[in-house]
Amino acid sequence: MKAIKKNLWNPISGTVMLVLSAISFVLYYFDVIDIAVLAVLILIALFIARSIHIADQWEKAVVLRMGKFNGLKGPGIFFIIPIIDQIDKYIDQRVRVTDFKAEQTLTKDTVPVNVDAVVYWTVWDVEKAALEVQEYERAIFYIAQTGLRDIIGKHELSDILQERDKIADDLQKVLDENTNPWGITCQTVGIKDIIIPQDLADAMSKEAQAERERRARVILGTAETEIAYKFSEASEQYKKNPVALHLRGMNMLFEGLKEKGSMVIVPSSALDSMNLGALGGLVSLSKTDELPETGH
Repeated sequence: MKAIKKNLWNPISGTVMLVLSAISFVLYYFDVIDIAVLAVLILIALFIARSIHIADQWEKAVVLRMGKFNGLKGPGIFFIIPIIDQIDKYIDQRVRVTDFKAEQTLTKDTVPVNVDAVVYWTVWDVEKAALEVQEYERAIFYIAQTGLRDIIGKHELSDILQERDKIADDLQKVLDENTNPWGITCQTVGIKDIIIPQDLADAMSKEAQAERERRARVILGTAETEIAYKFSEASEQYKKNPVALHLRGMNMLFEGLKEKGSMVIVPSSALDSMNLGALGGLVSLSKTDELPETGH
């Protein structure tokens, strides 16, 4: 983006030139003035029209007098002395945005990355921006790009991926140090995208998947250990209280036979240890008594 240049004529100066010229020609038409006076009036009209200029609300006009800085004008309508004064440029004071990128830049651990970023900046001192640097928009772009490359080279890939905000803050400090003498401040720097080689991305994805599987197995093993510990505690309680063991066996058998048509397979050792033989016979007899009823 280059400095703003205005047209030679603005609506007000064009209107003034048109009106004064029309009046001069009318006076000449009615023989009020001669051709020499008409020429003088046209020159005066041109002089007055060329002295009128307009700057938009967000602009400042840099005025030079005989090649030297004379001051800033605007916003709104303002006047200069034609021929002596010259408007070098109009500087926009709104917040502006510049995109930049660092392509195939090596990180500290020698990984090539492409980083896209954006910087929001504004001109807070128009005089410095006009006198200290020739093309400040282009200068900001190159400083931002160079600073981004330097910061990438000082960090490893993992830091760049995980600490985008810190990278942006460091880059903003670098930009402010260079642009403040020009009357420009960089308000915000944002990292839009970080692109790494596809092979490396696939390897990192596999590594993350393997890490998730490892954690899942560790959690499962931990759960099995806790379950075994609880079973060990329960066995000690049942060992000291055979009645509790018998009641637990009755409850387990009851839970298994609640649903119709269910079948429970119990190891023979459990029949002896939990005294389930007699209880199983009673359940079987109850099921046998129910068969004629269901068939009827």
